[in-house]
Amino acid sequence: NVFVVSLALADLVVALYPYPLILVALFHNGWSLGETHCKASGFVMGLSVIGSIFNITAIAINRYCYVCHSFAYNKVYSWWNTMLYVCLIWVLTVVATVPNFFVGSLKYDHRIYSCTFTQTASSCYTITVVVIHFILPITIVSFCYLRIWILVIRVRKKVKSELKLKLKPSDFRNFLTMFVVFVIFAFCWAPLNLIGLAVAINPSEIAPKIPEWLFVVSYFMAYFNSCLNAIIYGLLNQNFRKEYKQILMSLWTPALFFQNTSKAGTEIQTSKPSPALNNNDQTHTNTL
Repeated sequence: NVFVVSLALADLVVALYPYPLILVALFHNGWSLGETHCKASGFVMGLSVIGSIFNITAIAINRYCYVCHSFAYNKVYSWWNTMLYVCLIWVLTVVATVPNFFVGSLKYDHRIYSCTFTQTASSCYTITVVVIHFILPITIVSFCYLRIWILVIRVRKKVKSELKLKLKPSDFRNFLTMFVVFVIFAFCWAPLNLIGLAVAINPSEIAPKIPEWLFVVSYFMAYFNSCLNAIIYGLLNQNFRKEYKQILMSLWTPALFFQNTSKAGTEIQTSKPSPALNNNDQTHTNTL
């Protein structure tokens, strides 16, 4: 839950500062807010983008440990360790974004009416960004979810009937939700990253050949991803649907909101590690 909140924060950041400035640029048909706001909005947008993929990667690792190494999960993901991991995610996000100021890659792009990362500023830095922001996280997340899928398939097909160790339906639904979040992220961000990688290889020749419409579509497709996560949660997770409904009802009846909040404070839910099969515990099953 802490990682999901951190991911939501990364998605929300762009709506609080960069997007309103983009609207101003649209109304004025150009950037009129000065260089400081341009650099700042580009930096915040970078924090949101890199923070999102780092949080998605952390969630995948968390799900991998929870399902495939459940007996060690509580030790690895204690409350303080989890908060430390979240802080580390944002420290790495800032470290990955700050170099933009040194290579001069945060500039206004008239095609998208926003100050953002310029792919032609530095070929080496663009390739580094694509590797750190896209290729490496996608590889890690793919590995984690692949191992989870393999375990789920083995549990369903080969586990002995006398064993009670099964993946709970709620655990599987949570895993499926985050897996869909990852797939949609990869789909939305792949075009822009592939364009950036192609431009970085030979900026002078390839950059002029990229159609303007293709870049604009890939750009807004990538940043539209920040709006999709909440929709995915609502479609695939019953708890989110219930809370969405409660929030909407509370907007009409504020008294109901405070009443439900007071009730929630008296209800304490405990979470236990998933009884999923642990691939390190071969004494309990012959499936791994």
